[in-house]
Amino acid sequence: SLPSTSPFTFRKLAGCTLFITGASRGIGKAIALKAAKDGANIVIAAKTAEPHPTLPGTIYTAAEEIEAAGGKALPCIVNVREEQQIINAVEKAVKTFGGIDILVNNASAISLTGTLETATKKVNLMMDVNVRGTYLTSKACLPHLRKSKNPHILNLSPPMNLNPMWFKNHCAYTISKYGMSMCVLGMAEEFRGEVAVNALWPKTAIHTAAMDMLGGAGIEKQCRKTDILADAAYCILTKPKSFTGNFIIDEVLLREEGVKDFDVYAIAPGHPLMPDFFLDAKKLSGSQQEGADGAKVKTESAAAQPSGPVAETFRVIQGAVTEEYVRSTQGVFQFELSGDGGGTWYIDLKTEGGSAGFGKPPVTADVVMSMSSADFVKMFTGKLKPTLAFMSGKLRIKGNMALAIKLEKMLSQLNSKL
Repeated sequence: SLPSTSPFTFRKLAGCTLFITGASRGIGKAIALKAAKDGANIVIAAKTAEPHPTLPGTIYTAAEEIEAAGGKALPCIVNVREEQQIINAVEKAVKTFGGIDILVNNASAISLTGTLETATKKVNLMMDVNVRGTYLTSKACLPHLRKSKNPHILNLSPPMNLNPMWFKNHCAYTISKYGMSMCVLGMAEEFRGEVAVNALWPKTAIHTAAMDMLGGAGIEKQCRKTDILADAAYCILTKPKSFTGNFIIDEVLLREEGVKDFDVYAIAPGHPLMPDFFLDAKKLSGSQQEGADGAKVKTESAAAQPSGPVAETFRVIQGAVTEEYVRSTQGVFQFELSGDGGGTWYIDLKTEGGSAGFGKPPVTADVVMSMSSADFVKMFTGKLKPTLAFMSGKLRIKGNMALAIKLEKMLSQLNSKL
């Protein structure tokens, strides 16, 4: 939680009514509990009424936690694919609490599959939940939000990064998440001066049940807790309604607000963190961009890289790069990879700070290595020795061989993290 010296310690959301989709678990529930501590009213609009065989929590267990935290809870069975269920829950919320002040569009469906591998029912699910569900829930809540003193809509969706690499591997999912972001663009302008509409996205992977399913055992060490998004959401939702049309990255916003200790958010403090989708895997530095309201807002630079085993490997490498590696290596390595997740990648262990990622290195490479993507991943996870790869012809090296040997030493230290 935020330090007691933080500006968020006043009960700014006391008496406010929040309508949160997908609030029975994960990020939605974390945002609900943060607001509940202020004494807010929470409408839990989610579809899990009976315990799920593999996922934790129902709308009723979430309601108990919200009440215990100091809020008032209204559990409503809502599948955002069903417009009538949304309308019924909104009417029940207004009847129970007298209005709606905040809408959090958190419900989301994900399938990280290519075009030919994505079943039509999965495409429909993602479009229905992510785009249509967000749109229809906003539409149902807006007449009531307009009556609130400080109304907000917050979509859990990314800044729109149009690098084709983010479409290549999971086109349907990307379209559906960007659809949520386009709702922010359109509605922020449409309801300017009446309702604030913003997007929030995590800088790093967040540990949720969905992440466990996607990433498998051990993935949680590379993730942060849902608390960081809850704190960032709280910060946004307590701003005036003139703060609108912004695409906000959790860590960047919280740094702006004076938070310095981010280890409190880590599942495994000190362990390299995995950058989230749609954000650059290089060292992300906040860049000033204008929000739709003309205010200067901190967002992330958003040149992207592919996803998949190669991208995951580079994310971990980026997280593991230290000043010591840069000082001791003083080399820039370029990788020309063939196969899935291939293309040009680099590790810069010469420039101050070091970096790694997709594309050509920022300065001319000292060593260029060519190999298949599959062998690259094996090499960086300790399953294929670089020397053996080179001798067997799987790895071709051009340039400074002494630096190539230095990289092999670094690899042996990195293997435990990969």
